[in-house]
Amino acid sequence: MYVGIDVSKDTLDVALGSEGELLQFPNDEEGHAALVKRVAGEAVTLAILEASGGYEATAAAALWAAGVPVAVVNPRQVRDFARAEGQLAKTDALDARLLARFGEKMRPEPRAPMDEAGRELQAMVVRRRQLADMLAMEKGRRAQTRSAGARRSLEKHIAWLEEAVKRANKDLDQAVRQSPLWRETEDLLKTAKGIGPVTARTFLADLPELGKLTHKQVAALVGVAPFNHDSGRFKGQRRIQGGRGDVRRTLYMATRAAIRFNPTIRSFYERLTERGKADKVAVVACMRKLLTILTAMLRRKEKFRLSEASA
Repeated sequence: MYVGIDVSKDTLDVALGSEGELLQFPNDEEGHAALVKRVAGEAVTLAILEASGGYEATAAAALWAAGVPVAVVNPRQVRDFARAEGQLAKTDALDARLLARFGEKMRPEPRAPMDEAGRELQAMVVRRRQLADMLAMEKGRRAQTRSAGARRSLEKHIAWLEEAVKRANKDLDQAVRQSPLWRETEDLLKTAKGIGPVTARTFLADLPELGKLTHKQVAALVGVAPFNHDSGRFKGQRRIQGGRGDVRRTLYMATRAAIRFNPTIRSFYERLTERGKADKVAVVACMRKLLTILTAMLRRKEKFRLSEASA
């Protein structure tokens, strides 16, 4: 049985198979317990939920803890699947059946949801990113403002945001240092030039699969794997798409730093540009290269070595 679960802020609409019983539970602790109790007696092959801005996290964790295999899937994939089937109508019950049918046809791979500590770290990383983004925007506004009164307001807010970012960094540092596993992973990642605390903690929170999947799978997750665009005799340019945007943006900045300071990445970039590759194409290739190296490092639990050039 494939169980489709449509998640909203307040409710979980559940389909026990694409043609089976429809149920609804509150999206809270009591509702999760009732859901687990109901499906525990079924021979569930997989429970499928869409990523819903974090509203799915605790339900997925409760199912996994009860021994129910879980897959949290990309909503875009499910919408594309629905369009391919010609399903244009959308209700919570229809979406639950659609998710069950998606599981039956596409067989997504079960994957352990993030635990409570991981979700807390992710929330801290997201909040730190929000504060840093607001700080950058306020500094940009200050540069464009001529009004003395407006500048005083901006200066006050910028000072507050700078202190908030410092506090967020301190809280993140304390959280990572308190976890032996996170501390070990961060220390390994930071041995590769170009990887600083912000990048390492983004990977810890938003890319926990790093070191557990193949380098090709990780590249696809991040959205730096090239896809063909060919038809007949036409050979189109390979393009990247999808993936985890926040991780990709952080990886891009880390790769730019690595091109300057990491001999392995710098030499790889120079070889590509000497062969006529455009800067953007070469940088994306270096992003994949850096991910490949980091994957190998974490899998072997070894620090970065210049010999990683052959990874």
